Amino acid sequence: MPAPTLDDLRRYAIARSLFKPTTLSQAINRLGFVQADPIRAPARAQDLILHQRVKDYRAGDLERRYRRLAVEEDCFVNYGFLPRRHLPLLHPRSPRRRWDAATEAQAREVLDYARTRRLTHPRDVQQAFDHGSIQGYWGNQLNAGTHLLDGLHYRGQLRVAHRASGTRVYTPVQHQPGDDSPATREQRAARLVDLIVQLYAPLPAPSLGYLVTLLRYGAPDLQAQARSVVRAARQRYAHADAGGQTWFWPIDENPRSRRYAADTGLRLLAPFDPVVWDRRRFELFWGWSYRFEAYTPPARRRMGHYALPVLWRQQVIGWANLKVENGQLLHQLGFATTAPRDDELQPALAQALQRMRVFLGLDEQA
Repeated sequence: MPAPTLDDLRRYAIARSLFKPTTLSQAINRLGFVQADPIRAPARAQDLILHQRVKDYRAGDLERRYRRLAVEEDCFVNYGFLPRRHLPLLHPRSPRRRWDAATEAQAREVLDYARTRRLTHPRDVQQAFDHGSIQGYWGNQLNAGTHLLDGLHYRGQLRVAHRASGTRVYTPVQHQPGDDSPATREQRAARLVDLIVQLYAPLPAPSLGYLVTLLRYGAPDLQAQARSVVRAARQRYAHADAGGQTWFWPIDENPRSRRYAADTGLRLLAPFDPVVWDRRRFELFWGWSYRFEAYTPPARRRMGHYALPVLWRQQVIGWANLKVENGQLLHQLGFATTAPRDDELQPALAQALQRMRVFLGLDEQA
């Protein structure tokens, strides 16, 4: 069978990820992981990702329906949402940074408090204890109680029960102790790498290696075993050389198959959408560098605060910045080179923007 070309791999990457819209539960199960981000421009990343893959999805549906889904908020290669059945692959988990004795004592205090309640909001902890504040990752001041709840969640002693206006509300959980033998750890690591490949394939070899290093977030104890899986990737995954790279994908898939039909529409993708997440692959496929600039000083931004890559047919032709003002969806476009001379582009963009309005509920407000 002929090896896939770079064009084959690009078509395959788009079609296998942007599958026919399905139910929310089925979409999350098929993806295996949905990255989360708190910025709302014009909606949170998890909603923008699911909007492309869930029939009749509306912004906030995941948060509203979370309690009825077999889904968990947790760390994988980043923070996000994943099917509950994957949690045993991630826990038990050792924190990368240990708490000092004083913080450990405060955490035990908070955990004992949470175990007396069905649900615990960070506000409840703040009212019950005087733990003060700490410096957050971005230099901001973070309530120490929130930090302790997050840490207990990471350690598998609490889970996110739901969100209240975007704030995580926790409930106690006890993960069943499992077999922690070397063989089991190798199996867990292999399955986690399989999830990475399933989500982001086809992956150039350097990207696979980089993504596995990100398991330090979700599975810091399995780093060595995961690196071993990468070293044996040619035996575990289908692979081929194209565009000067070795590419990997699930062994039971064929990038040249007719089932991966060309996407002919226009889509406004989230910065963390699986189609565009891997910046190395992005540049190999589309010949230009996309940058996420939300945390870049405004004067240094080239694309904008929250630029959404614009996928038109098989090409990412540029980006769009969207915002809602007075109930109206406003947009600005930028192009990687020049605007395509295609009479069908503007009608397709108008349709995509109308879908975005429906997704955001703007038509209901009119």
